[in-house]
This record gives sequence, structure tokens and C-alpha cells, in this order.
Amino acid sequence: MTAIQASCMEFNQSPVLENYNTFLSDAALLAALSREGAAWAADELAAYGALTGRSEFIRLGFQANEHPPRLSTHDAKGRRVDLVEYHPAYHELLGGAIRHGLHARPWTDKRAGSHVARAAFNYLQAQVEAGHGCPLTMTFAAIPTLRKQSDLAAIWEPLVTAREYDPRNVPATEKSGVSMGMAMTERQGGSDVRANTTRAIRLKSSGAGECYVVNGHKYFVSAPMSDAFLMLAQAPGGLSCFLLPRWRDDGTKNGIELQQLKRKMGNVSNASAEVKLDDAHAWLVGDEGRGVANILEMVALTRFDCMVASAAGMRQAAAQATHHAAYRQTFGKRLDRHPLMQNVLADLALESEAALALSMRAARALDHLADDSEAALFRLLTPIGKYWICKRAPAHAYEAMECLGGSGAIETSIMPRLYREAPINAIWEGSGNIQCLDLFRAIQRQPDALDVVAAELKGAAGLNDDYDRHCRNLDKALANAARGNDAGVSTYEGRRLTESLALGLQASLLLCSDNALIADAFCRARLSSGVSGLFGTLPRGIPCAAIIDRARPPLTAD
Repeated sequence: MTAIQASCMEFNQSPVLENYNTFLSDAALLAALSREGAAWAADELAAYGALTGRSEFIRLGFQANEHPPRLSTHDAKGRRVDLVEYHPAYHELLGGAIRHGLHARPWTDKRAGSHVARAAFNYLQAQVEAGHGCPLTMTFAAIPTLRKQSDLAAIWEPLVTAREYDPRNVPATEKSGVSMGMAMTERQGGSDVRANTTRAIRLKSSGAGECYVVNGHKYFVSAPMSDAFLMLAQAPGGLSCFLLPRWRDDGTKNGIELQQLKRKMGNVSNASAEVKLDDAHAWLVGDEGRGVANILEMVALTRFDCMVASAAGMRQAAAQATHHAAYRQTFGKRLDRHPLMQNVLADLALESEAALALSMRAARALDHLADDSEAALFRLLTPIGKYWICKRAPAHAYEAMECLGGSGAIETSIMPRLYREAPINAIWEGSGNIQCLDLFRAIQRQPDALDVVAAELKGAAGLNDDYDRHCRNLDKALANAARGNDAGVSTYEGRRLTESLALGLQASLLLCSDNALIADAFCRARLSSGVSGLFGTLPRGIPCAAIIDRARPPLTAD
């Protein structure tokens, strides 16, 4: 026992959760990795878990948020530079993640399960700090859209997938590795990108892979120091997708002017800018008028990463709460021995494990997109998981913070940062209503996709009475949704249907796993009648102590 740990025990305070292995101490992650086909990555993940649990690494997350990025629009001589300056901790986090391939593993490692493995790495990384995950995600997600234009992909993909981090503000031709961003949102339209007014006019000749000049405005551009952006603009043939670098081919600065950095409640370490485009050179990806279709694959992957990041936030919150409660003495016994606190902690742990299970199942589907059934499943899992996991994260973070009492609200704790970060993924990449509308579109355009969901749910049929009852009700709702308004179903009921699907899929995954204790508790807690939406309202008979023990990181002061 260290002197600090002894002092913590003397004053009835839990020691700081640090210097532990975030992978090996996570029973749910170990099980999901094996279940979803990436057990081969366990040794490397164990090494990474040792890194992400180190006190020095955890401190980087605090430093990156204590020192937000700053915008310099001009240099000392009045020349326009549009430079965002980050704290060294941000560069260390992002650079380390890139050197470990978190931005490109599935594109460079063709082994089965590579998306599952990357999701696990991302899950560990995001528990330390979420802001630098934005450029990681967009760089990862850009590849499928880039590949729609082979001549551009031939130039950019080797740079995008390289494990080299170079934050210098210089042309991509001078770098051995680059990062990618995305720019769709405009102030007048938000999620309604069809309302975009940014214009692209051909420079010499029109068509796929050709250079255009872009003028307009983008209201919300995260990671504005990315080396290039995939961007939507109105071309003569309609809304189109473009690759817009920060520098022109001749080595001069491209027409991208940063107007301001947004002051956000969370994601503080990551810059988000308002941008003016003034005769910016950009290259058309695919055909004119196909912009939304061409960029949607990128959007789907960014939404998938939102699921993983929110699940990671839940894991960190549950770990902090169960860790604290194992040390804190109240009213004559450990905090986690009081029945009401056990109810809360076990409920938080169940939610965390279910979020991870759904995220990792989506990763397995992503690994098998060549299979039509898996591709259809991923198409539905993305809006379902993005909606539900990201929606549950804020309440989960708050409840976990309350478990620490006043200490949880102090900025030297990670809990306030987890709380501020929690709503962000629900808003980023399409808010909750957008996800529900996307799910309805997918169901009504491709009714066969429901057969894939039905097959997924059928795998757990007969294993739990609450689950079987839930699925019978869900079958009716899905059949009505597939028929659309002819059955009296409208998007008014979109949230109810999406939630029901998410809970059914989470329960199915847990029931088909190797832990009957977790699966039965989840079904009773989430699918039985009279369930409350608040945490800490588990029904009687749930083995809370065993669930808490499974979720809690190793005790360090024994």
C-alpha cells in the first residue's frame, strides 16, 4: 500500500483510480472481444490497457481539457494563417492513437475481426479523453467515401492510413501521414443538408475527380486543422461531395478561413470552427448530385464511433463509481454493501455492459459487410445504437457522479468531464430524431432488413420469459412500421420503436453470451412490466453484489 492510498483510507476517501489495466480488468470487454471474433487481438489490447490505465496517460486527458485550443487567424505580419494551436497533451494523445493505428486498423489489417479489435482499442482510448477522438473517427471514416473516387484514393489513402502523426500546418505533399475532417452543416439547414447553399463551380472541366471552386459557409467544422475535408456543396448537377484540402496543389493556402472557434459545454479539447470558403479548390468525389449518398458511408462510421465512445464513457463512469464505493465507509460499512447503493451500482454496470455488447455486435457486422445480411444488420444497428446508447449516456454519467457525492462534482475528478461529454455524441452526427427517421427510412425502403433483425432476435428465443414477451410486442410494431402510414404508424412513434429494438437487441446479445447472471438481470430490469427509466430501480432478487464485482476495477489499497 502506498502512502497516498493509506492516507485515503485514513480519511475515508477512495484512492484515485489509476495504474491499472483497463482491458484486463474489464470482464465485459474480454467476453465481447472473444464473442465477436477478435480474440487474436487480446495480447496487444492487454498492453494497450496497461498504457491507458497509467496515471501519466490519464493526466494527459485532464491537461488537454484544462488548456483548450486557441485560434490565430493572422501571423505577426498580418498574413492570414488560420491556425489552431493545441496543448501538447492533445498532440500526445492523438499522435499516440495514430501510431497505434486507431484511425486505420481495419483498412490496413485484413484479418477477420479487425473492426471489432479497433472498436476495443477505441473503447479504451475514449475512456481517457474524448475530444481527440473526433479527428481519429473522421480520419477512419473517410476511407470508404474516398474509395468512391479511385484516382483521389490512390493519392490520399496511403497518407490517411499511415501511422504517422504530423500536426504541422504545411501541404499534405510534405507529410507522410494526414488527418481527415468532414464539413456538412450550414447555419440555415443543420441536419437538413439539402438546404445547403455552399456552391461549387467547375474550374476547367466538370465530372468525377475534377477540380471545382467552392464558395460559401460551414457552420460547424470539427477538427479544423485536418489536412483535408470531405464536404457537401451544391454543384450544377445538385448536392455533391468534394475533397477539399487545406492547401492547394501549388503550395499556397487554400481558401478556407476560420471565423471563430465554438465554445462547447463538452468536447473541450477538440476545436470546432465556423468556416468561410472563398474560392477554395476542391475535387469532386463521384458524380454530381450524389453527394449525400457518397458521404453517407462516412457518416455511418462516425455514428458507429459515437456508439463506442458513449459506451466507453459509461464504462469509465461505472468504473469510477464502483471503485469509490468499494472504499468509502458510511454508517458502519462499505458504501457498496448498502442495499440501495448496490441497486444503483448494479444498474449502472448493467447499462454499461449492454451498451458495449450492442456496439461490439455492430463492429462484427461491419467486419462482414460482404455478407448481405450483415450489411443490412449494420444499416439498422447504426441508427438504433447511436440513438439509444448516446441517449442513455447523460443520465448514466449523472447517476455515477452522484455515487461519489460532492467529490464527484469537483473538477479534479474525471466525473464532471464525463458528465459534460455525455450529451455530445447524442447531438454529433445527427441527433436522436434524425436517427429515428433514418431507421424508419431503412425499414420502409428495405423491408427485408427486418428479416435480418428477426433472425438476430430469434437466436435468444425461449431463453427468458420477459424477453419472449418483449419480442412478441416488437414483432407487431415492426410489421406496422414496415407498412408505414397504411397501418396507422407514423414517425411520431419513432423513439418508442427505436428504444424497443435497442433493448431487444441488447437482451438478445446478453442472453446468447456466457453470463446468465447478467442476461437475466438485464431482462428483468429493462423488459419486465413496471420498469422505471431511472437508475437504481432494479427489481428484487437481482444479484447486485456479483454484478458490481464483475464491473469494478481491481482494488488497489488491499
